[in-house]
Amino acid sequence: MPNRYLEEVHKGHELSVNEDAVAENQEKASQLKKRIVFGLGIGLSIGIVVLAGGWVFTTVVAAAVFVGAREYFELVRSRGITAGMTPPPRYVSRVCSVICALMPLLTLYRGQIDVSVASAAFLVAMALHLQRGNPRFAQLSSTMFGLFYCGYLPCFWVKLRCGLAAPALNTGIGASWPILFGGQAQWTVGLVATLISFSSIIAADTYAFMGGKAFGRTPLTSVSPKKTWEGTIAGLCGCIATTVVLSKIFCWPKSLLSAIAFGILNFFGSVFGDLTESMIKRDAGVKDSGSLIPGHGGILDRVDSYIFTGALAYSFVKTFLPLYGV
Repeated sequence: MPNRYLEEVHKGHELSVNEDAVAENQEKASQLKKRIVFGLGIGLSIGIVVLAGGWVFTTVVAAAVFVGAREYFELVRSRGITAGMTPPPRYVSRVCSVICALMPLLTLYRGQIDVSVASAAFLVAMALHLQRGNPRFAQLSSTMFGLFYCGYLPCFWVKLRCGLAAPALNTGIGASWPILFGGQAQWTVGLVATLISFSSIIAADTYAFMGGKAFGRTPLTSVSPKKTWEGTIAGLCGCIATTVVLSKIFCWPKSLLSAIAFGILNFFGSVFGDLTESMIKRDAGVKDSGSLIPGHGGILDRVDSYIFTGALAYSFVKTFLPLYGV
């Protein structure tokens, strides 16, 4: 009789464990489905915005910058980071978020914002020095980094997409592009470079994830324990392959070596951006920078791979490609 009772208890425990496992698998499947749906929706919307260019592209960048800056300064104020430093006052954080959002708009309007950024940084630094209490260097450093990370760096995407207006003459798609949507003049070096950069970053993330899941054994860094060398190598190969394939489709850049170099640059920019945000979140003691996008976290969680890449892509096209690679 006691044995039968123990068997029934054991079976009940196994049934409970199985039910929990089924519920957990269903939750994971639901989260994956949500991520895929929202990911496709975001990807399609961003593609339309990139094609539109001009004020449409810049306004969307400015909106993303504002939300990302708000998330950054909230991370800086989190318990994990404030345990080791004094965060900037809230009014300074809010003002900096607005300044960051204005930077892409000024970039489109004026072309250069170096003087504006330096002036804004000076005014913010003065506000920190004149605040009540004892100003701390941690407040100044975290605020200056926020202006650079959330505001200045994303402006290079505006420079790349809208500033490089030379026509991509060899692009076959441009020749058959409807006049209603801008015709061949719509297909500039900036548009093609931005499309290739965005696509290669997505490919890098996708291949790194799949490669890490299938072959990941060796941790890449303690900043992000889930990343592996195997996944990183798969991401690099996927990024280069995507860049080369798209360079053949768009006939830009003309040189295979330039396409490979462009892919490598995009990859390292995306990895560095990803690891930088992971470091901030690790110190803050949070998993996601926010909860704006269901299944994806916050804006910074989605755009971290793009933050440094825009500056690298623009510098490469502007400085190292003869005739912008046409």
